[in-house]
Amino acid sequence: MGVSDGDTIRIMHRGREEKIRLFGVDAPEMSQPYGNAAKRFTSQMVFGKTVTVDVRTQDRYGRTVGWVKTEDGRLLDVELVRAGLAWWYQYYDPDDQKLAKLEASARKAKRGLWQQSNSIPPWEYRRVERTR
Repeated sequence: MGVSDGDTIRIMHRGREEKIRLFGVDAPEMSQPYGNAAKRFTSQMVFGKTVTVDVRTQDRYGRTVGWVKTEDGRLLDVELVRAGLAWWYQYYDPDDQKLAKLEASARKAKRGLWQQSNSIPPWEYRRVERTR
């Protein structure tokens, strides 16, 4: 198992490596503030461990997109948002009130990336980077 960034992991599935993109969240890009912290957090949660993936869809890059459950039953996407290391990705998961509440709580408590007053969501950051 490997961790590409805060919201993308690589697992072994049926003898092949498979990229898994977390559903419903978007972590900072590696070149953004808290990108490395999100990757470290994800690594601590799943690296070298067995996970379960509840597949939701496949993205345009061919990655499986789903919820990743850790050995102890926690959902990685939920824990990232709770820690203030990812945004609730409303565009793809508009009805997830649990993630909405966790993000609001992390913002209020100024956890993780919410310590900054000018955090730029990764989807906006990527859009700006593409136009450069």
